[in-house]
Amino acid sequence: MSTETLPNPEKSPEQGGGELIRLEQVTKRFGSNTVLDHLDFAVDAGKHVTLIGPSGSGKTTILRLLMTLLKPDEGTITVDGQKLFPATEKERREVRKQIGMVFQQFNLFPNMTVLRNITEAPVTVLGMSKDEAVERAKGLLDMVGLADKCDAHPAQLSGGQQQRVAIARALAMRPKVLLLDEVTSALDPELVAGVLDLLRDIARSTDITMLCVTHEMNFARDISDQVLMFDSGRVIEAGPPEKIFSEPEHDRTREFLSAVL
Repeated sequence: MSTETLPNPEKSPEQGGGELIRLEQVTKRFGSNTVLDHLDFAVDAGKHVTLIGPSGSGKTTILRLLMTLLKPDEGTITVDGQKLFPATEKERREVRKQIGMVFQQFNLFPNMTVLRNITEAPVTVLGMSKDEAVERAKGLLDMVGLADKCDAHPAQLSGGQQQRVAIARALAMRPKVLLLDEVTSALDPELVAGVLDLLRDIARSTDITMLCVTHEMNFARDISDQVLMFDSGRVIEAGPPEKIFSEPEHDRTREFLSAVL
C-alpha cells in the first residue's frame, strides 16, 4: 500500500510538539473494584504511545474516558489544553471532536452504506459540507483499499474490511488523537496483518497522536515512541520500546512479556 495516498494533516503548532493529553490523579471505580488508581501520565503531540499489560489492568478504561464513554470518579483529564473532566457537557463535546477511536468490534451502523458510515459524523458534528465529506470519504476508502465498497453495507463486508472502514471513519473527523482499542482482536488471524500494516502506514505518514491498546507486541515495538506497562490500574514501567521489550526493569513487566512474546 502506498503511503502517498495517506492524508497527511497539516502540522499545527500544537502538533509540532508539547503535551497534548494529560491525566492527573485519575481514579475510576466499578463498584468496589478500583480499575484506575490515581493515575498520572501524559502524551506529547504527534507521539505514538502503546499501553500494554494484563487484561483488567485499566488500559481500555483510559481510552473510554478519553472518548467520554465513562467519567472518572476523581482527577482531571486535559486534551490540547482544554479540560475534558471536569467540564460541562458542551465543553466535553468540543474536546471530543479532536479524538477518534477505533473499537474492537467495528461499531459500524448496519443500516448505512459504507460511504454514509464515514460521512455522517463529519457532516452532523463538524458541519462539513456533504460534497466535501464525500470527497474525503472516497479518498480514505481508497487509502484503506476499499474504493469499490462505497455502496456496500457492513454485513456485506468481511471483518477485516469492516475494521478498515472503521479506521477510515475515525480519520474522516481529522482527529488530533486516534485511540486504538485492540483493533485486531475480533479478526480472523489471516486478516490481522493487513489491518496492522495499514495502521503502520498511518503512524509513519501522518502527524496524528496515537494511543494504542494491543496485545500485538511486534506491532507495539514497530510503531511506538513510548510503551507504558500497566498493572492494577497504575503505570509500573514506561520507556521506549527497545528498553521495555529488551531490558524491562520491573519483575511484573518481565513476567507479562514472557507470557505474550
